[in-house]
Amino acid sequence: MSLASQPRPQAADTTQALGLSVSELADFQRQGYLLKRGLYSRQLIDQLRIEVDNLHAREHAQPTPGAWTSWEQNLPEGRAPKIRQLMNSEVVSPIIDAMSRSEEMLSIMRQLIGPDLYLYHSKLMMKAAHDGTFTPWHQDFGYWHFDLSEPTQINCMLAIDPADDGNGAVRMVSGSHLDGLVTHQHFQSDSFSLGLAGDLSAYPSVLIDMEPGDGLFFGPLIIHGSGPNTSDRDRRANTFAFDKSGNRKAGVLDPKQHRSGSL
Repeated sequence: MSLASQPRPQAADTTQALGLSVSELADFQRQGYLLKRGLYSRQLIDQLRIEVDNLHAREHAQPTPGAWTSWEQNLPEGRAPKIRQLMNSEVVSPIIDAMSRSEEMLSIMRQLIGPDLYLYHSKLMMKAAHDGTFTPWHQDFGYWHFDLSEPTQINCMLAIDPADDGNGAVRMVSGSHLDGLVTHQHFQSDSFSLGLAGDLSAYPSVLIDMEPGDGLFFGPLIIHGSGPNTSDRDRRANTFAFDKSGNRKAGVLDPKQHRSGSL
């Protein structure tokens, strides 16, 4: 199902070929990540911004049923509460839900995972201006191996705002996925309770500058993190994590999470 077939929201520019080229697939396998420029149109991202504007205040006043929110900790006195992460963002935004079902997204996920796909989770990363904090180095599978058998998951971080060094763009440790899962340590945090020791200089990393509508695809074993947002600009993004059906260690897949192929 493509966004182009949906009455709302508007689709991305369908003149762009769907999926990844042979060279892009090779880059993904080598680096552990791939930046896909213009995955969705600026027009669509503008519509998405409307859906997530004022989300901090709205979720604090009346949480959305089915969403789970962690908040920035240790904010200066008098500062309004700020969301750090909002899990199950597809229940907050119809556009995010439509994106998780779109061919712009699924054509790439099928290439990287296989034909049978489900949405493991969709998560808004809000990294608010001035208050968005450091995200420690980690591998996603450092969290996910507790309930998933194999590291077959693929994440797509969709930029809602421009991302650069000043507002805490994500950093990737290129090729680190080839070393497998490393031991994570526990941190005192409601959001990122597992991670790897060290500040931003601990690993030789690539800063991923992104524009609204860009999609960053990466696997579950690549080491990544991001700096704090010290700017006066938000760095909002949504991550879509997909996996193959049948990879859960326990429990039954909710049919609502199914996106492609068979359950």
